[in-house]
Amino acid sequence: MAGIVHIPWYATGMRSDRLSDALARIAPVSMRYGATDYRVYRSRDDRYKFLQTATFETKLEWERYWEGEEFIAFRVNHQGWYQVPVLYSWQDLVVSGGLQPEPITAGVEVGDAQAQ
Repeated sequence: MAGIVHIPWYATGMRSDRLSDALARIAPVSMRYGATDYRVYRSRDDRYKFLQTATFETKLEWERYWEGEEFIAFRVNHQGWYQVPVLYSWQDLVVSGGLQPEPITAGVEVGDAQAQ
């Protein structure tokens, strides 16, 4: 069963924007290691607080990403930008939901469709 890893990051003083940019670059790399999706959230209440998530079919795929050369380089190159330790957690999705956007028909303007 697929699992979702949660990685909480907390930026150090005056480095939150740089950490945000760095996380935006490292998160998509997870797809090369088997992730089916990834996300990085930034708290609206505390702009230094981030949550990175990714979904993997197996924990081994996650571990390959976390211990892969790109993520090791990320942690080395940005080690002063976030507080340590970084303690990730492996999660199971219990329930999910949402609204589906309405399909857009190509070439038909809203006003044109109503006039016909």
